[in-house]
Amino acid sequence: MKVTIDIDCTPEEARSFMGLPDVSAAQQAVVEEWQKQAMEAMSSMDPQSLFKAWVPDGGVPGSGPVGEGWEQFQNAFWSSMTNATKPGK
Repeated sequence: MKVTIDIDCTPEEARSFMGLPDVSAAQQAVVEEWQKQAMEAMSSMDPQSLFKAWVPDGGVPGSGPVGEGWEQFQNAFWSSMTNATKPGK
């Protein structure tokens, strides 16, 4: 025998019913702090520093696997652009 019970309630009502604490205020404070820190970090960094932070070796050709991959991507991009501008394509 299989019994299914559907309960229609909001997340807040479910937490209250189960006796769980309401942590929405704490969650909101954490999110606001993260946003503040992210905006401070973004305003103090120039684009080149951001790129270096996101790409381990800075995407410099010959500096490691990421740099080599970036160089291959650039070469493929430019060759496709060159082919796209040739007459008859």
